[in-house]
Amino acid sequence: MIRNRDIIVVGLQPWDIKIGSNCKNMAQELSQYNRVLYVNRALDRISAIRSSDDEMVLTRKASLRGDTNDLKPVSASLWTLDPRTVLESINWIPVPSIFDRINLVNNKRLAREINQAAKRLGFNDALLFIDNDFFRAQYLPELLEGVKETIYYIRDNLTSQPYFKKHGVRLEPLLMQKATMVAANSAYLAAYGAKYNKASFDIGQGCDFGWTKEEYPPFKDFKSPVIGYVGALIKSRLNISLLEQIATQRPEWTLILVGPEDEAFRNSSLHQLKNVHFMGARHGGELPSWLSTFDVCINPQELNEMTIGNYPRKIDEYLALGKPVVATDTVAMQIFAPYVYLCKTADDYIINIDTALQEGDNTELQEARKAFAFSHTWEQCIALMGAYLEQTQNVEA
Repeated sequence: MIRNRDIIVVGLQPWDIKIGSNCKNMAQELSQYNRVLYVNRALDRISAIRSSDDEMVLTRKASLRGDTNDLKPVSASLWTLDPRTVLESINWIPVPSIFDRINLVNNKRLAREINQAAKRLGFNDALLFIDNDFFRAQYLPELLEGVKETIYYIRDNLTSQPYFKKHGVRLEPLLMQKATMVAANSAYLAAYGAKYNKASFDIGQGCDFGWTKEEYPPFKDFKSPVIGYVGALIKSRLNISLLEQIATQRPEWTLILVGPEDEAFRNSSLHQLKNVHFMGARHGGELPSWLSTFDVCINPQELNEMTIGNYPRKIDEYLALGKPVVATDTVAMQIFAPYVYLCKTADDYIINIDTALQEGDNTELQEARKAFAFSHTWEQCIALMGAYLEQTQNVEA
């Protein structure tokens, strides 16, 4: 267990992000027994220009001008920091040595702001927690004053994506090597981390299940059976062709997709199918009612370097309501195998959805799914991370 520590959290996701965030959840859990400084993503020059009307950009600019406090309390033991600096946008630079030189300047600007905030809070012997940010945090283990240990947390294989691949393939391993330990939310990502740091561990995935304590009425406007998905509709993560095959081969099924669409989904033939309904981005408070509406929940992932090792948080949310789940078979999905129908092909999806529908109201299956989902808590993740950190410290001693 990590207790009575001062912890600095740096990552890609700011506190005011509108989607679910592992980093935020872990910071909140850590703040139960520690003092935590959560560093928001610093404003970069291109975002300041191109996204000048974005709500989060406007917030960072207000802090830069001194219109708002840069250090804000969230609770008695948790604070957020809006760094009063602008970082150079450098990912376009092709030459590694030039990129590294300017990236060091960026890191120094960020470290200056963090060090000042840490002093104001009276932080000492801090633990640095880095959430997947191998650019802006590359040199922070050396630049932050009083930092004793560094945990690098990996929840996405970002180096598989074009933006991060250019320099990330080189930089992420370097940051892993200098970290005290690497924590991952899946066995696949822990194995990847172990290539560069033997102190790499799978700490699992947590989920907030407070919403399951209430009952949420389903939406009644759809013809049964209803097959549903909740989450961002992004081609790099979801298999559009698979969804088209499910909808066309079973026109009697209603397919509901809840979430914002990227251009590929907006232009897909799914919009021409009468039994497919796009509900768009919805307020988080509505999502439990959508899940209640579904007879079967699906996760039709695209198989690629990004998705194969990702822990799909939404599966726990589906199972928490006892829903039957049909999902693409990936390495990270193996832990769900006793509770989820895993598929490799479109035919597998059709067969398994049919089977799931035939289950009806099987109370025993529903309770088993709920119990499994509820075992995945943030408390458990943080406890595991603390145990592994202590183990690593003992080995080093």
